[in-house]
Amino acid sequence: MPISDCEVRDPRIRRTRQALQGALRNLMQTKSFEEISVHDITALADVNRATFYDHYTDKFALLNAMVAGGFHKLLAERNVMFDGTCPSAASAIILATCDYLSSTHSDGTGCNRNSAFEPLMEAGIVTAIRHTILQGMENKPVPEGLTPQIVATTASWAIYGAVKQWFYTPEHQPASEAVEPILKLVLPILLTAGPIEPHEQIEAHLTAQ
Repeated sequence: MPISDCEVRDPRIRRTRQALQGALRNLMQTKSFEEISVHDITALADVNRATFYDHYTDKFALLNAMVAGGFHKLLAERNVMFDGTCPSAASAIILATCDYLSSTHSDGTGCNRNSAFEPLMEAGIVTAIRHTILQGMENKPVPEGLTPQIVATTASWAIYGAVKQWFYTPEHQPASEAVEPILKLVLPILLTAGPIEPHEQIEAHLTAQ
């Protein structure tokens, strides 16, 4: 199975994947995702089909990687890291999600001609949020019957779902003002993983907001 873009260290692999993702991004400026073929992508990226399939199973996997990679880049530029408990880092993830969703609809990538784009973009962003959250809680204790993976997955969908509702609300408030109420919704989920009782953590962190 091809390794995740987040785990790539070989610069040659990075360059190839960046070329493929860049080709797809450029093609989506003028064509719908449904109209784009693997041949179109490889021709623009100057990569052969065999190389494409060495990296991605299909164009859907490439799109998922492109979206997730863009979101991870945004987090890296903002030095966002989640240690499993820090509310400020969780706030930064929420704000980045607001900004990234807004940017994909303003640069033409996620516009109306791409009817299949939104659910695929959604999956890519959720994957990236989950990866970031899971890095900070993999070794944290969780309630019996749960796993860090379940907690991270639940929190990532909660963040994206709340941000999506914010984005599609007419005349919505600025992203900076949307962060705090979304954090209050999501923080109890995130803090099920930690060294002290969750309700004690929740009270302490929300009181500090």
